[in-house]
Amino acid sequence: MNQRKYFGTDGIRGKVGEEPITADFMLRLGAAIGRALAREGARTVLIGKDTRISGYMFESALEAGLTASGIDVQLLGPMPTPAIAHLTRTFDGGAGIVISASHNPYFDNGIKIFSGRGEKLSDAIESRIELELEQPFATVEASRLGRVRRVPDVEGRYVEFCKSTARGLSLGGMNLVVDCAHGATYRVAPAVFSELGARVHAIGVEPDGLNINLGCGATDLALLQRTVREREADLGIAFDGDGDRVMMVDRAGNVQDGDALLYVIAAHWVGARKLTGPVVGTLMSNFGLEQAVTALGHRFMRARVGDRYVHQMMKDEQAWLGGESSGHILCLNKTTTGDGIVAALQVLRALQARGHSLHEAVAPMRRLPQRTVNIPVAAGARPLERESVKAALHQVEATLAERGRVILRASGTEPLVRVTIEAEDDAEVEQLSQQLADAVRAAA
Repeated sequence: MNQRKYFGTDGIRGKVGEEPITADFMLRLGAAIGRALAREGARTVLIGKDTRISGYMFESALEAGLTASGIDVQLLGPMPTPAIAHLTRTFDGGAGIVISASHNPYFDNGIKIFSGRGEKLSDAIESRIELELEQPFATVEASRLGRVRRVPDVEGRYVEFCKSTARGLSLGGMNLVVDCAHGATYRVAPAVFSELGARVHAIGVEPDGLNINLGCGATDLALLQRTVREREADLGIAFDGDGDRVMMVDRAGNVQDGDALLYVIAAHWVGARKLTGPVVGTLMSNFGLEQAVTALGHRFMRARVGDRYVHQMMKDEQAWLGGESSGHILCLNKTTTGDGIVAALQVLRALQARGHSLHEAVAPMRRLPQRTVNIPVAAGARPLERESVKAALHQVEATLAERGRVILRASGTEPLVRVTIEAEDDAEVEQLSQQLADAVRAAA
């Protein structure tokens, strides 16, 4: 199945109560997942969720669909997405399901599915699930129905796992502000940093089902910036609603995004001769990151936008480190998927090892000015195939030479063409992006 009806690059997601994100759909989806996984020999599925209110309803619906297809279910409760990946491996599950819409507001929800190896589900299995969704709902005979149990102490297990990825790290004397976005990390993240010796002031740790990602967390850093300055903290750490992204704020309140944090880890690992394979970013990673990694004497490669594509390139290239500007950082020598807490610990270890503040550690990476222009186009229009646009693109690339970067691409979700220019001079970025955007508009 080439054209997916339900699965996107990051699972299934949408507004609660609208197709496909309804309780009825989740019931049918649970049964479809169960039938597809049973064909692969799976017998047990783990289910975790973030803190949004609809998670209770969808957890029950998925549980009913899975058990109706003969699959046993282990319920983990509110836990970060990467914790589900880890615990699926730990408990030898056939798959792990996360009920979450990540950084989206509470009225959205969706699911992500991990394989028994704790990795994103393969395209082949997703296609099989989509085919099963077209079949009528059915229940196996009573003797074959699945069983359900709630797993105890999963938080403690995950806290210990996170700490184990940074053995020997002591945060004694460090003053941290940790923003959990009223999301899935609200209990485990403060525990990890506190147990490693840090003085932790936690914010975004009072979820009510409706406030996830609201005015806090990795997608809205103003509260963290203000709190870090008020408390004179060493730095601030922010996670998104499901805990697979991390952003940081230095002691002056400056935001350090995924590109900056990726550089800090890379610089430490290169210096310690512990970095295998290239550092993998995306098409939208700042050119300054590429320059800084290259200056370390290491390769930098770009995947398509999306953690699925970063992960696949890392596997293909046998790379240990990769990520996105959004703060989705993968340390594949530590765990199988993007993990905000694990990535944060690697940044803190780098700072400790080099005796640097966060501001000092990111200083060698000089971020280049970037501008993106979105040009609406008619449905079915293909301006990127026009010779005039190709000529304009060639001219901009020739002007930038080795001093910058141009990205010209059609949106995969909207009738837009996106023009992105990065270069060292703000005025040149503005002029060249407008020049190329005008060529696209004329051809649209």
